[in-house]
Order: sequence, then structure tokens, then C-alpha cells
Amino acid sequence: MKRLLSLIGTVVLTMVFGVSSAFAQSENYLSIGDSLAAGQTPYRQIDTGYSDLIAMRLGMTGQLSFYTKELAFPGFTTADVLKRVKSEEASDLLANATLITVSAGANDLLRLVQVNPTAGTLAFSQLQTDYALNIVRKNMVEILEELKVRAPKAKIFVMGYYFAYPNVHATQKEGTNAQLIKLNTILQQQAEHAGATYVNVYDAFGLNATNLLPNISDVHPNFEGYRQMANAFLHEYSGSNTLAISSSELPKPNPISFEQILEQQEKAEQKQEKEKEQEKEKEQEKEKEQEKEQEKEEKEKPSPAASIIQGLTGYAAFMEKVRAIRS
Repeated sequence: MKRLLSLIGTVVLTMVFGVSSAFAQSENYLSIGDSLAAGQTPYRQIDTGYSDLIAMRLGMTGQLSFYTKELAFPGFTTADVLKRVKSEEASDLLANATLITVSAGANDLLRLVQVNPTAGTLAFSQLQTDYALNIVRKNMVEILEELKVRAPKAKIFVMGYYFAYPNVHATQKEGTNAQLIKLNTILQQQAEHAGATYVNVYDAFGLNATNLLPNISDVHPNFEGYRQMANAFLHEYSGSNTLAISSSELPKPNPISFEQILEQQEKAEQKQEKEKEQEKEKEQEKEKEQEKEQEKEEKEKPSPAASIIQGLTGYAAFMEKVRAIRS
């Protein structure tokens, strides 16, 4: 999982733009969270997600210095996100961040929903979902507290969620939708309590967004769905629609499969391992050279006995000069 997580960050790891801007702030932007933060497509690939579109827009207006989604991973629950935020490898990224978006909570809830896409039905246990929502509440409190400490310079935006099952029968939507609204309420309350900003994406999707969620067997949006999410953020970020992204500005699809990600990561790790070995060999060679120098110095250095004799010889010569002067 670590290997996949690391390369998801490198798919669109760092974007630096040289566009002049009237905006004073140049952001170091981190996308943290689950598959939506990572940019998972409806067909189990990684491509442009809402955070990539946000970075694209901020870059075009000269408001972006750095961007990564290295701290995002498909399938992450709030517990996973909390662990990731606390990790040593996240420390430097968080310390330098000025802008953070967080997507966390959906996997805690939706993994409990039993979906039959063919029959168009949904089922869940109310007891289980209540428990999961309580876990989300507790973990979000801690996530936001950790971010306050570890990312003191960052403005934090908590992303809400959309209804992910537009293709099921209308009679099946009400119960699951009610749980999703509870989840969004929790996220909004915890964001406001922590001084963060909640981003409402629910209204842009509604209950029937089949055009944004094209795969009846998958809960992830297409590019247009991610555009809606990005625009919801950009509205909160700027206070207006001036930064909104139009459909014509969407990039062309360039998906990468999980298998390709793993293959590329393996190559990167092999290269890194080789570089470490080369560095180790250099250090060993350096140590050998130092040992040779020390041996050489030891051979050239007079022995203690020789030093004493040399000293006595010098003293004897000195005394002879003294005697000559006195006489």
C-alpha cells in the first residue's frame, strides 16, 4: 500500500507555474484523504481529480508554488487519514503547507452499504452506520487538531460528499441519503469547530447525477463531477465564482492503472536502492582512503623512544652551547 500511495503522489506530484498574478498568496497545496483526494476514476484508475483541477486553476492565476496528493490514497478511512497525518514522512509537507483539502469519512460509512447495482437496491444496518458516524466524528476532531499543530500556516478545507448511488430505484435512496446527510453534518460541524472551512459538494450532485457518476458499479465521479467539486472549493476559497473552471478547460483524460502505478513505483524504488548502494560504496571507499592515510602517518611518525632520544640529543647540544658561553 505504501508503494501505491507514494506514486499516487507522483502522478501529479509537483506543479510549479510561472504565471504573473495580482494575488499576493502563493500556495503550497496538499490534498489529503481518500480516493476522491487521489483522483480515482469510475474505472479503477488514477487521473485528474478535484485537487488536480484546483491546482490547475491556482497555477493559472499564479497562486501556486507547490502541489502534491502524496498524502491521499484510495480506500482511506478517517483512521487511515489520521495515521497518515501523524506519520513522519508527512511532517515536512505539512510544516510547509499553506493550503490543505481533506476528504475523509465516506469510506467509514459507504463500506457498510450493500449495493446491488443490477437490481438497483441498497441496504445497511442502522446500528453499524451510527457507530461508524461516531467514529468519523471522533477521528475528524483529532485529524483537525493534528493539522493545526503540524500545519500551522495552512488554511484547511474539509470536503463534503455527494450522494453516490444515483442509479438505484428512487425508493431505495432515502435511507442511505439520510446517512450521507448525517456524515456531511458531522464534517461541517467539526470543520467549523476547528476553524476550518467546510465545502458543500452535495448540492452540485443531488440524488440523480447519473451524468456525473457514469459507472453504476462505482461511486467515483467523472471529470465533470470532479469539476463540480473543484468549483465548490474555489467558490469557498475566493468568495466568488471568479476562479470557476469551465467544462472546456478540463484536461484530456490520461489515466494510469493501479498496476502501472505499482510497476513505476517498483522501478523508482529499485533506482533509489541502487543509488543508496552506490552512496554506501563511496563511503566505504572514503573510509579505506582515510585508513590508508592514518597508516601512512603512523609509519612516518617517530616512535616514543625515538622522540625521547631526539629530545635528549637536543638537550645535550643545548648544554654544550651553554658551557661554551660560560667558559
